Amino acid sequence: MADQTHVLFVEDDDVIREATQLALERDGFAVTAMPDGLSGLEAFRADRPDIALLDVMVPGLDGVSLCRRIRDESTVPVIMLSARADSIDVVLGLEAGADDYVTKPFDGAVLVARIRAVLRRFGHAGGGDKADDGVTGGVLTFGDLEVDTEGMEVRRAGQPVALTPTEMRLLLEFSSAPGTVLSRDKLLERVWDYGWGGDTRVVDVHVQRLRTKIGQDRIETVRGFGYKLKA
Repeated sequence: MADQTHVLFVEDDDVIREATQLALERDGFAVTAMPDGLSGLEAFRADRPDIALLDVMVPGLDGVSLCRRIRDESTVPVIMLSARADSIDVVLGLEAGADDYVTKPFDGAVLVARIRAVLRRFGHAGGGDKADDGVTGGVLTFGDLEVDTEGMEVRRAGQPVALTPTEMRLLLEFSSAPGTVLSRDKLLERVWDYGWGGDTRVVDVHVQRLRTKIGQDRIETVRGFGYKLKA
């Protein structure tokens, strides 16, 4: 298992859980599959997986609450599974700290593509190749906000700011072009690695999460176009 990407998969439907576990294992992942949120939390703490795949509606401790508990302890990437694309649970999951979501029923190839895209972001934000961000190495300053693009650290008024890998990647995109409006579609492409149209709610919720950490006024909404970082 040490040489494989370890996925924690929490799903209460036996058929979906077993079929998805087999599909992921065929693609080379090591999978720990749990039927409820409490056993999922125990497995997370015991195994420290590389990524967590959480169904929203699981017994004991629902997926959103489980995501929040995981995020309190770790920046490990989290993907939520939701039965409905328009469900409020999608937004709740993202607000709890999830990096992405997939709607059920899902195609196995799509799920694997999403997992790999999230893992690429995680590895990048964790200190991989920074050239793709278009950010010159060094410390960028925006008011009381400092972004160290080499050390991958952020400070606000001299105090460290804890960001998830996705939030860091999003901030790097804004930092690479301060004052320039970035559309939601462009951010989906650059941050979430979507080569296709995606749900812009993912962007909106992450921008709001980022604002709470670096300052509500630091990222400006340009109605009808997208967002920009105030220079």
